[in-house]
This record gives sequence, structure tokens and C-alpha cells, in this order.
Amino acid sequence: MAARLLLILLLSFTLAFAEPLSRRREVQVIKKVKEKGPYLGIIAAYPPEEIAFFASKAFKPDPNHPFVELSGRLYRVGKVFDKKVVFVRCGVGMLNAAAVTQQMIDVFDVIGILHFGIAGSANDSISFGDVTIPKQFVHTGLWDWLKPNGTLESSDFAHLDFGDFDVPKGNNLLGRVGYSSEEFFSVNGKPNLAQRLIWAKVTSQWLYLASTLEGIELERCVNSSFCLTRSPKLVSGVNGTSADIYVDNEAYRDFLFQTFQVSSVDMESFPVVMTSLSNGISVIVIRGISDLAGKTGEEDIDTFEDLAATNAVIVLLRFISILPPSHLDLD
Repeated sequence: MAARLLLILLLSFTLAFAEPLSRRREVQVIKKVKEKGPYLGIIAAYPPEEIAFFASKAFKPDPNHPFVELSGRLYRVGKVFDKKVVFVRCGVGMLNAAAVTQQMIDVFDVIGILHFGIAGSANDSISFGDVTIPKQFVHTGLWDWLKPNGTLESSDFAHLDFGDFDVPKGNNLLGRVGYSSEEFFSVNGKPNLAQRLIWAKVTSQWLYLASTLEGIELERCVNSSFCLTRSPKLVSGVNGTSADIYVDNEAYRDFLFQTFQVSSVDMESFPVVMTSLSNGISVIVIRGISDLAGKTGEEDIDTFEDLAATNAVIVLLRFISILPPSHLDLD
């Protein structure tokens, strides 16, 4: 009986102190990693993007602390072209992207965020394998969903009437949606006072630097037997949109382009940019085109996602290589 009681006490002690000890070790590692900063933060969202990044072999892990495990994610610590970086895959969607961006800024000594990945194209002049570096992003998933003929909020900056897409045209019980702006809090604003935000802009100096890469040679081939008939191109300075919606619908694709003049469509870029801006951190987004967001008669995402991710990584790495000391302090 005494032995059994002792065993129970030992197990209780182990359970009580194992997690705090593990957490203390984690905090010590984070402290050591942070002391080696500052870093560039690199954020991907989707497994093929992560695979393409590490397949480039440009990332060299830190010999002492190659990664930090935090909230179920691996933050990989190392260098790219002798510039110190922390890489993480956030996962798909707006909430994942915002949470990871804020966590990266809070935990590590990050002075800039580089977000890359794949996207759909809503612009007929931008196609498979091309890479976009948008100047700004709009969130097109924050809706006021109204009754048919409902009155839009004065703060809504655009609207979609479902009835406009009826064939034949008639009444539609889905009504209409108004596109709402974000409430934006910033270190550069007044505490606890939100500003209205429609377009989240990337860092202008970084965008200008990235524009000098136009003309960069990108991959054409999906594999040894399937290549594009044209050379993919880099396009900078366009508009992009993000929402927790995977767009694979030609009518909605055309609506987004006509209403917001957006070229790239994804699910993470807006929150990455908005969160970076909120913290006063430089940010840029690089997106390779994997699909045409539902355009009739075109290939789906599975065909070109690897090529799109590879080309996004090519541009990402070239951008990192040309970042001058005046844009960051990573010595």
C-alpha cells in the first residue's frame, strides 16, 4: 500500500513539473535565439510552398538552435545568403496568418516580414507560373449579409447583389452583401482607437526594390515532359485580395477584378500585411500563380501549384539577396 501511494505521488510530481520544466527550457532557447537577431521573418502557408523553399537549399540552419517549437509550429532558425532568417509555415487561412505573424514579431527580434506562396489570378494578363508582388491588399471576406433590397451600411465600400447573377434574371433570396472595412490598430496611431482600413499597403521601399527584379528568369516546366509554351513573368505593383474563401468560380473571379481591380487572390496575404503594419514592421508579399480562380476551360490548382511555388521562391531568394544594409540591420 505504501509503495502504491509512493508511486502515485511520484507520478503526480512528474505530471505537475514536466510541463513547466519543458516550458522553461523552451523560454531559454527562445531567449538565446532572440539574442542572435535581428532576423527577417519568412512566412509560407501551404505545404508545397514550404517544400519549394527548402528544396532550393538556400536555407542554412543555425548549428546550435535550428528550430523553435511554439504553439504546435516549427520556427526554423538559420541564414539565407548570410542574412539571418526565421522561417515558419503558418497554415491556410486568415486567422492562422495573423496569429503567426504576431507571434513571430512578439517572440523573435524580427525587423521585416517576407510572405510568399501561391495564388489564383483574377487578371487575364497574369497566368500560370507568373509571380505577382502586389502593392496593396483588400480584405474581401468581411461581409454585411443583407436581405434582398437591404440597405447597405454607410461604411461598406462595395457590394455584391446575388440577383445580378441569376439566369434568367429574377429575385434571389440570398440578397446582397456589403464589403466592410477592417478596424486597424497601430503603434503609430492613438491607443485603443481603431482606424478604418480598406487597402493594406506593403512597404514602399521594398516594393520599389522588388520592381527592379522584373525580367528575372523563372521556371517554365512543371516536369520533364510538360512545359509552358511561354516564359513566366514577374509583375509588381498590382492589387491583391485575401479572404477565407478559396475562389474557384469564374463569375466571382470577374466580379473581384471589375470591382476591386485585383490581380491575385489568396487566403493569407492581407492579415500578414495588416499585422506587420500594425506593429510598424516592413513587409512584402510574393505570390506565384497556380490557377486562374475558376476561369472556364483552364487547369486547376493541382497542375501548377508546384511550379507556382518554385517561381515564388526564386523571386523571394533574389529579393533577399539584393536587400541592402540601408533596408535592414542584420549584421
